[in-house]
Amino acid sequence: MKINSRALLLVTAICITYSTKSQSGLSDKQQFAGIGNLKLENGETIVDCQVGYRTFGKLNVNRSNAILFPTWFGGTTNDLEQSVPAKMIDTNHYFLILADALGDGFSSSPSNSSQQPRLSFPKFSIRDMVESQYQLLTKIFHLNHLIAIAGISMGGMQSFQWAVDHPEFADKIIPIVGSPQLSTNDLLLWSGELRSLESDTAFHGGNYSGLPPIPSVMVMHKLAVSTPEYISNTVKRSDFSEWFQKTLVPLGFDWNNWHRQLEAMIGHDIAKSENGSLAEAAKKIKAKMLIVVASQDHMVNPIPATKLAHILHAQLLTLRGDCGHLSPGCDLDLLAKTIREFLAGPHPKS
Repeated sequence: MKINSRALLLVTAICITYSTKSQSGLSDKQQFAGIGNLKLENGETIVDCQVGYRTFGKLNVNRSNAILFPTWFGGTTNDLEQSVPAKMIDTNHYFLILADALGDGFSSSPSNSSQQPRLSFPKFSIRDMVESQYQLLTKIFHLNHLIAIAGISMGGMQSFQWAVDHPEFADKIIPIVGSPQLSTNDLLLWSGELRSLESDTAFHGGNYSGLPPIPSVMVMHKLAVSTPEYISNTVKRSDFSEWFQKTLVPLGFDWNNWHRQLEAMIGHDIAKSENGSLAEAAKKIKAKMLIVVASQDHMVNPIPATKLAHILHAQLLTLRGDCGHLSPGCDLDLLAKTIREFLAGPHPKS
């Protein structure tokens, strides 16, 4: 399998094997917005909620060319900056807003909250992530409409949630290897990671020091992020010991943040208020959708997203290589071309 250098950069990012920069090392693109106290879906409140973001390109005179792109699980807008502007989204034409999801260490999180530190930080949902972004767009950017919302993995889950929570806010929605509701296979993976994290003595109920290694979580995560074929074809047996040791090293993402984002994904279901019926949830969706799945995705099962695409008669792009959840990077040229054509195509009828 041949991967070009731009694709390899995205693969590395999506693999969630980067380290999150400390706020002292931020680039000048990183910005923060205070949106006040954020009331959560479960009735709890994030006190003095902050939302991190970065922007690329320029907002046009009509304020009609903005695209929102939230972060994936364990990712930050610094990671998105390496893989989205100019690669997936043409920032000469569009005004791109990268948004840090709750719990990523830049937006309000267990790791950076002085008033609600560690696991005293309230549980939040994918829907709460969307609400924080809605507040960012309406209160800070004074935008009440977007041309599109896109996202990868957990960012795709947020994109699906946007489609039902604010059906007229965006003309187009582009979930990429995300899901409208977790399959039981997804629940097995993410619940297994959560249980492994909680049961490891190094986690110490969230009251650990530094960033201790938790090998069981790291191995489970690494097994799911690609495929057996991908690992077998890209890791030589002679290099396995060194590669395996690197696999055990924590990713630089705070474990309490990991814990809260895991819980958010486990609870994700856009049809929650419709007794789990995607057909009923689909009736709320008004945006045109380009739904991207990977046929061999072991991390976010493609079945629910594919089912919703069929219900909506939406455009469906199925990536069929052996990269699994990393397919957006392996098939970057095809993905970018499809996104470019979709954004340029017809908009929903008003």
